[in-house]
This record gives sequence, C-alpha cells and structure tokens, in this order.
Amino acid sequence: MTDPDGKDPAVAGTPGRRKRGRRGPRKATDASLGNAALHYLGRYATSSWNLRRLLMRKVERSARFHGTERDAGAAVVDRLIARYEDSGLLDDRAYAEARAAALHRRGASARAIRARLLGKGVDRDLIEAALAARASGPGEPELAAALACARRRRLGPYRPPAARKSMREKDLASLARAGFAYDIARRVVEAETAEELERELDP
Repeated sequence: MTDPDGKDPAVAGTPGRRKRGRRGPRKATDASLGNAALHYLGRYATSSWNLRRLLMRKVERSARFHGTERDAGAAVVDRLIARYEDSGLLDDRAYAEARAAALHRRGASARAIRARLLGKGVDRDLIEAALAARASGPGEPELAAALACARRRRLGPYRPPAARKSMREKDLASLARAGFAYDIARRVVEAETAEELERELDP
C-alpha cells in the first residue's frame, strides 16, 4: 500500500530504511532491455522511435551509473527494434492509424493529430495516410471532431443559453487553438443546438 505521493508509509519516516531501499537504475543488458521493451509493449501502443527513445534513456542511465558502454547498449536497442518490427509487435503504420482514430474520437483536429504523431517520431507519410483515411470516411470527420471537442470543453451549444452570446468569440478562439478551421469552428459555435449538428453528421 502506498500513500498519495507514491511512497511506502512503512519506510517514509525511517531515514535508514529509506536510504537502504534506494537503488540505482537497472544495468542495461540484453535481457533487461528486452524485458523492459516487452513490458512497455504489453501495456502501450507506441512507435518505433518512441520505444527506441525510452530504451536509450535506460542505456544512458546505465552508462552513467554502472559504467556500461553506450554504443553496446545502443546496438542492443537497434536489434530489439528490428526484431519487434519484423514480428509485427512494432508497426508504425498501424500505430498511426489507431492513434489518429482515437484522438479524432476525443475531439482532436487533423492539425493536432499530426503534431501528436510527429512528436512520437512517426514518419510524415504514414501520418498523412492515416489522416487521409479519416477524411475519406463517411460524414464530415473534422466537424465531428470539433463537436466532440466542444462537448468536452463545454463550448458553443454545450454552454448555458444565456452565456452563449457573450462567450462566442472566446469559444471560436478556443476551437481555433485546437487546430480547427474557422468555418468549422463557426458552424459548431453558431449551431442552434448540438443535436442539429449531430443530425448533419448522421442523417
């Protein structure tokens, strides 16, 4: 059991025990890096670049703490990445498509999705292909995302009616900062009701 700060209450007030319990980073070996990679892949979808970045952090910490060779650790990481790509555990195309779909459902604009995936080291061509797949779907995906964003942030038709007029410009600016084009933002903010837009999206 841990307290809200993630500390073990049994040792939190005992300096001697806390000092003995403090350990350095795990030594970077073939086995430890492989186990760390599989543990991460078992919990999260990720890109090849991002997994390499996470594993190289372990290599760097091991080099500083244990004196292990950075180049040797980097070679292990390269072999692991290649192995997982060959086996399909790492698939940047599938990751880009799934992540784009998930972010879209949460109300992310195409511009925001592009930035998020670039930040994970996904190849730009794979990102554009994933976004093109979203855009070619039924309805108006960017409008649907903007409506989802407005719902989450309580903007436009999701505000109390008495506040909508005074908050119009602020709501437009909020959607613009989220990456939506002005015409999309205006359609959402100026809609009489959210149901009106939902009918447009699902006639």
